[in-house]
Amino acid sequence: MRKIKAAIVGTGFIGPAHLEALRRIPNVEVKALCEVNIELAQEKAILLGIPQAYTFEEMLKDEEIDVVHICTPNFLHFSQSKAALLAGKHVVCEKPLATKIEEAEELVALAKEKGLVNAVHFNLRYYPMVRQMKTMRESGELGDIYSIMGSYLQDWLFLQTDYNWRLEPDKSGDSRAIADIGSHLLDLTEYVTGLKIMEVMADFSTVHKTRLKPLKAIETYSGKMLNAADYQEVAINTEDHATVMLRFDNGNKGSVTVSQVNAGRKNRLNIEIAGSKSNFEWCSERPNEMWIGKRELANQHLMKDPALFTPEAAGLISFPGGHNEGFPDTSKQLFKEVYAAVLNGKQPAQPTFPTFEDGLRELVICERIIESHKKQVWVKI
Repeated sequence: MRKIKAAIVGTGFIGPAHLEALRRIPNVEVKALCEVNIELAQEKAILLGIPQAYTFEEMLKDEEIDVVHICTPNFLHFSQSKAALLAGKHVVCEKPLATKIEEAEELVALAKEKGLVNAVHFNLRYYPMVRQMKTMRESGELGDIYSIMGSYLQDWLFLQTDYNWRLEPDKSGDSRAIADIGSHLLDLTEYVTGLKIMEVMADFSTVHKTRLKPLKAIETYSGKMLNAADYQEVAINTEDHATVMLRFDNGNKGSVTVSQVNAGRKNRLNIEIAGSKSNFEWCSERPNEMWIGKRELANQHLMKDPALFTPEAAGLISFPGGHNEGFPDTSKQLFKEVYAAVLNGKQPAQPTFPTFEDGLRELVICERIIESHKKQVWVKI
């Protein structure tokens, strides 16, 4: 079997996470690391044990590179994904796929025209328990879906001194909490339930109207502290917190709340789906367990165990029951499916992994949520 060679573009929090996952997949070699600044690329390549450091433009000229992972700030996703596709390379892009719907539509069309493998890193689909919920719903164990309640809570922007490029609309887009973490929750909601969100009603709030921006760079989730003289005060125009009511294509309702200012919640996605037969509840901070609620029987607590799971969910498990798997494993499992398609040389007719089309779908939903907040009305998707 030939070795597939990849390049990672971006050296922040998520770039090394892609690297670690790819190194756990047989016959994949991460050949190159890319940054705008070649000195930074060289420094990070040495630190991460990657053979080659490139600028993005230099990397595109390397004919050995099969797949490009776009792990840069949001405003670069469109231009870099487009350039990689035009260079004949398969693309795995971080979400959001772009910051404008028109750009995402162009990428979907271009990837289809080129016949190249394309994926968006909605990795939270790849917790085994998430796929188990999906397959149990498909087999009828949930029944008709009555309602859906979800939340995604973090505290990494809790303090006024917490700062990151995601706070700047020119780099991140017009939405922050919804686009950054809400997109994962909304994607997961449609993926597990099989329902489509048809209308939204949103309300945003910005807790810190101004923040103290560091005058020197710090990395996402680094927790590093600076002195008072190292900050400047800047206005904040994106949301720290959002609540969205949802209407689904089965006529029933749901709601999601996202926040990046909930003290003590480090990275907590929670989803609860109420059905006519059961109630499913799952939390990303307890990823190896699922609660199943019953009315006339005892409630159940299902623990991750490939011997007890559906074949589709068991396929995302690498270790026996009792051996916990978590966030890093989700990327590995997603990339396994993507690279199987790369080895075949083309995008599958019905991909099992999230594609550019899924990225476009979530971008449209997020844009309609922003519109709903601004107009304070229900908005159709």
